[in-house]
Amino acid sequence: MPRLRLALNQIDSTVGDIDGNAESVLRWTRHAAGQGAHLVAFPEMVLTGYPVEDLALRSSFVEASRAALRSLAARLAEDGLGGVPVVVGYLDRSATAQPRYGQPAGAPQNAAAVLHGGRVALSFAKHHLPNYGVFDEFRYFVPGDTLPVVRVRGVDVALAICEDLWQDGGRVPAARSARAGLLLSVNASPYERDKDDTRLELVGKRAQEAGCTTAYLAMTGGQDELVFDGDSIVVDRDGTVLARAPQFTEGCVVLDLDLPAAETEPPTGVVDDGLRIDRVVLSEQPAPGPAAGPWLSGGHAEPLDDDEEVYSALVVGLRAYVGKNGFRSVLIGLSGGIDSALVASIACDALGARHVYGVSMPSRYSSGHSRDDAAELARRTGLNYRTVPIEPMFDAYTGALELTGLAEENLQSRLRGTLLMALSNQEGHLVLAPGNKSELAVGYSTLYGDSVGAYGPVKDVYKTSVFRLAEWRNRAAAARGQTPPIPEHSITKPPSAELRPGQVDTDSLPDYPVLDAILALYVDGDRGADEIVAAGYDRELVTRTLRMVDTAEYKRRQYPPGTKISSKGFGKDRRLPVTNRWRESG
Repeated sequence: MPRLRLALNQIDSTVGDIDGNAESVLRWTRHAAGQGAHLVAFPEMVLTGYPVEDLALRSSFVEASRAALRSLAARLAEDGLGGVPVVVGYLDRSATAQPRYGQPAGAPQNAAAVLHGGRVALSFAKHHLPNYGVFDEFRYFVPGDTLPVVRVRGVDVALAICEDLWQDGGRVPAARSARAGLLLSVNASPYERDKDDTRLELVGKRAQEAGCTTAYLAMTGGQDELVFDGDSIVVDRDGTVLARAPQFTEGCVVLDLDLPAAETEPPTGVVDDGLRIDRVVLSEQPAPGPAAGPWLSGGHAEPLDDDEEVYSALVVGLRAYVGKNGFRSVLIGLSGGIDSALVASIACDALGARHVYGVSMPSRYSSGHSRDDAAELARRTGLNYRTVPIEPMFDAYTGALELTGLAEENLQSRLRGTLLMALSNQEGHLVLAPGNKSELAVGYSTLYGDSVGAYGPVKDVYKTSVFRLAEWRNRAAAARGQTPPIPEHSITKPPSAELRPGQVDTDSLPDYPVLDAILALYVDGDRGADEIVAAGYDRELVTRTLRMVDTAEYKRRQYPPGTKISSKGFGKDRRLPVTNRWRESG
């Protein structure tokens, strides 16, 4: 069997930074070639970043991507790398598609190309276009209609892009019909909790369907609310894992594969799903066998446990958002509570404590222990800390305007929001909103108060998970002989907004374990009221909870973006009208 040394570059890219992304491709190709790679691959749309959203509809951006691809091919050859085939994802447009009603103008395509010998040797577009969750690819792209096959060192390699593996049919059975020796899929599949298990099962299943070794190359890093966790996988034709890359880590997986030699007269024409085989021969001669050097196995990273995985996603998401948007520091209002404490811990891990600024803003209702907990958090983490009481501002407002009840309570929150934004303007910090998914779901927040900020790191994390992640982070620190960052009292005390004497969250909300269980069914599972009651929950409680969720949509629309970790995050995943008289609660 011919030996193929495959290099999978699990890297990050930035949307719109075509020049910077091209430089990354050059740098990582040079690294892979230095390890003797015969075929080098990069993730989906690595040249433009992913997802490009409405940039795909700008002809200037499409043409910039196409020009950069050609330039990259020439630069690889100039650097002495022209003999190594390089698979690169980019944004293209169809040269043959006629404009049709319902198709995006200009016929953009989510495409990939094989660069070799200073030119584009082969290009193809994604066949299956996802249109669910965060994906709107029918809005942006037209599909490809070929099965691309490139012959490298005597091995026929079939190529696919992300959803081509996630959906049944198409390029997977077509790869079997073409009798490919390797199926290589380049991907930018966003992270979701527990997706690593689903991905592993999927790749193994597709390898068996394709009848050949299958390599799944994934992107890592972050883009706006999306996080990409890497976890690239290579399995043999039976689904046995040959190599697996670490999660949330940039790197190059290089491994040797013994693969079937390409047939002298391979299949041609149209195969499964109407795909036409588009085969390009780059090198017929097999690579030298075992005597040429040591076998490279690529490594086998164990997946992270559930809490470490979610926490890592939150760290990577925040780091990417801050860095890619040109900020160097963040600002957090520290109340002494669990939400701001977890956000501060995430920020310190993402950016380093010296780039994190915390401010305590006590009012007349702030307890002494809350002030102490905020100060203790700052001491443990080493973040920059100050105290600015809001009492004088509160007195000035109430002296000019008589407020009572909820209006008086919310004024305190809004004063804190104004103070945070003023410091942001003055000092250039990016403000982080500490709200969690439970609060966002039921509207338990104050517009222009605790909801202010440019990014919400725990926006997609239910309150019960906030506690669990805080406990995990402290355990992880203790296991490493470090000081746990989050004060124990912030974890154990009853949650409270402290806007009136003796206030606790359960004055207004059900206990969080019950609330989160109902929300998971309604928000994430799209279950109706009757189904939730049938699952064992009190009807009056379900009715009240669902009513709170339904009437809080206008607040959620005004909340900042935040890291997505679930299959149904608020925003792109869950889109409901603000003006809406339909009520599941009757």
